[in-house]
Parts: sequence; C-alpha cells; structure tokens
Amino acid sequence: MKALILSHAHPTFSIGGAQVASWNLFQGLKRRDQWDAHYIAGVGPPVARHKATPLMSLGQGPDETLYWSNDYDWLNLGSNELGQLMEHFERFLADLRPDVVNFHHVMGFGVQALRATRRALGDVPIVMTLHEYLPICAHHGQMIKARSGALCSKASASECGVCFPEIGPANLMRRELFLKSFLAEVDAFVSPSRFLLGRFADWGLPREKLVMIENGLDGGPVAPPRTVPKGGRRNRFAYFGQLNPFKGIRVLVDAVTRIPADVWGDSILYIFGGNLEHQPEEFQAAVKELFRLAGRRLRFMGSYKSPDLPNLMREVDWTIVPSTWWENAPVVIQEAFHHGRPIIASDIGGMAEKVRHGIDGLHFHVSNPESLAEAMTRAIREPELWQRLRGGIKAPTTSDEAARQHAELFERLLARRARPAAAGAALPAKSA
Repeated sequence: MKALILSHAHPTFSIGGAQVASWNLFQGLKRRDQWDAHYIAGVGPPVARHKATPLMSLGQGPDETLYWSNDYDWLNLGSNELGQLMEHFERFLADLRPDVVNFHHVMGFGVQALRATRRALGDVPIVMTLHEYLPICAHHGQMIKARSGALCSKASASECGVCFPEIGPANLMRRELFLKSFLAEVDAFVSPSRFLLGRFADWGLPREKLVMIENGLDGGPVAPPRTVPKGGRRNRFAYFGQLNPFKGIRVLVDAVTRIPADVWGDSILYIFGGNLEHQPEEFQAAVKELFRLAGRRLRFMGSYKSPDLPNLMREVDWTIVPSTWWENAPVVIQEAFHHGRPIIASDIGGMAEKVRHGIDGLHFHVSNPESLAEAMTRAIREPELWQRLRGGIKAPTTSDEAARQHAELFERLLARRARPAAAGAALPAKSA
C-alpha cells in the first residue's frame, strides 16, 4: 500500500515542526512492511519554477516531489492559481495512485487541493494532520486577539469581526463555511494534542473523525547530562526556536533580568533562535534592548538545525518554552525530553498538556515574567529538583511508532471503504 504525505514545505528548504513531523512520518512509513510512501512538499521563491510544470524534484529522492506555487490566499487558505496548478496536481495524483493521502497543512496547495484529490482519486481516504488553528483563526492561526493580544478561547463571527473590522463578521462567517465545505472531504483529522482536537471539535468538526497521534521524533544520539562539579548547580537554561512575537522571548529575557544577582550567580541563558531580522521593527528593537539589559546573563547563539541539537544540549540543564499562544505540540518539547532535559513551560494549551508540572517540568503563568522568574529561581536553588524531574521524563514517540499508528489508522479507513464496495454499495465520499 502507498501513502502520499503532503507538506507545505520541505525540511531541506524550511525547518519547522510540521515539516519535521511530516518528513519523519514519511521515513517511518517507508520502513514498514507492506507500506510505501511518497512525499510532496510546497516550494516557492527564491526557488525558480520549471517552465512547463509546477512539479519538480531538484535533486531530491525518487519518491519526493516539489510543488511550486506563489499566489496563496492567506485569509481563505486557498490557491489563487486554480486552473493550471490543480490540473497538474490532479494529473500527478492520477499517475501516482496512492491508497491514502495525508495532508500536513494546505498552505501553498490551497484548501481546494482536498477536493482535487477527491476528483482525481475517488474514494481514496483523505487524512488531514492539524498543526495549529489556521482554519479557525484568521490571526495567523494563533487564537490570540489581534488588537489586544489576549488569548482567545473560541471563534465566532462576531468575536472575529472585532479582531478584523475591515473584513467584517459576515465575510468571516463566509470564510468559515467556505473552509468547512472543503474539510468535509476529509475522512480523519489527526493531531498530536488533545487540546487542539478539542478546539476543532468546538469549532464544528465531527468528533468521530478526530484522532490523536503523537508526532514521531528522530532525535539522534542522546546528549549526556552536563558535567557539574561537586557543589555545582543545574543552572544552564536554553531557549530553542523562532524569535517571533508569539514565542515569548520577551517574557523570557524580562524574567532573567528580574532574578536577583545573588540568586542568579553564574547561571546562563542560551538563546538558540533565528529569523529575528524578519520580524516587525518594533519587536526587533524591544528584543535587542532586553538582550542589552540582560548583559552577561544571556548568550545569543543564533539559529541552529536539528542535527546540531545533541551537541548543543550537552551544555544545557533546562529547556524553556515561554510561548504566549496556545501552541499544539512543540517539537522542542519532544527534543528536550529525548535528551532528558526538564522543561519550564507556559501553563496553557499544548504546552501544559505535554509538560507535566512537578513530574517532568514546571509550569509558569503565561506571559508573566515574574512567574517565570520564580520558576527559574526554584530550578537554581533546589539542587534535587532537576534530578527528580529528569526521572519523570518519558521518552517521546519515535518516528517508527508514529508510522505504526498512522498505518493502523490508514488501514482502518481503507477497510471501511472496502466493506460497502464488497456489498455493492458506495460509501459517501465525506464519511469517516
């Protein structure tokens, strides 16, 4: 059996949690008996489009394809290049003939690709993996109020209209109905967190189609604990991730500056992150000023790649995940646990679900630098805390285990398709 895994970007060109999760699943499925897999990923400028087709390989493997697009409707998650792009995409599907298609995002492809898949492949099961809240929330899928920055608990046309008065409640309701008309083609929705599945159930997706499967991780060799001299402290903290307004970097550095000098001592906060230069100028200026105020307490190490982590983790005791939005299942949590590093995380959403307070990490009140400073102070002052929390860490799901669980889901969906066919009846395309 053959699975087609679709990602909005290829990890060779763009590193992110969804790309890594989809790639690891692709690799895991290929290692399973009776399963084969093909990977197709979106790509755009500065990569040049092939003159004759948006489909390219660019030296990737024989079972990998790139799909070029550059005109995406971010509000409606749709493609503005429907004619030619969908024609090429449908021909690609008809030639490949996968037994199941698993979308990780529709960015670049457009939500219309769901219906194109149905046209090209008939009743082949369609699975969609949800990585954030983009269909629900037009504010970057963050579920944060666009004007105040406050957390948003539930979407509605009236509430969303307050965030986007220039769009208006009526158009936002049309957006919701438009998206749900395409999502009705999906047979199962997968997410690595129960929290996110709950949000989509509240939004109106059928609960019987919602399935939780953890993302699979290939973490490489495990970094040993940092060598600490007798009487030394576990006081090396690290942040891994993008430097954008939603990741809580300002909260983190603010917290570091609040810890008294006699408590902080020789502690260090390492910042491993990139893309600050692509953020709004006001945000860049605020972060750089906080970096200046933190002085020698902080080491800004720049961006990194996943293969670098085992070496980087050797100097780290604690990983901090200070995001100010709900998150889903940040890959940095899996990576930290793979290397046996306890986590200090915001107490909301997927972070609070994945990090168990007092068992494998600590929570602090989201967006509250004083609360984070208190948690870091505990980490510095309580010498037995790190070892106890480290002992509570469970190894994250591997890519092979995630592939096994996905294969079981795919096989259940295929069996449901086969039963009506054997009885001479057709199952409606949108059933689960």
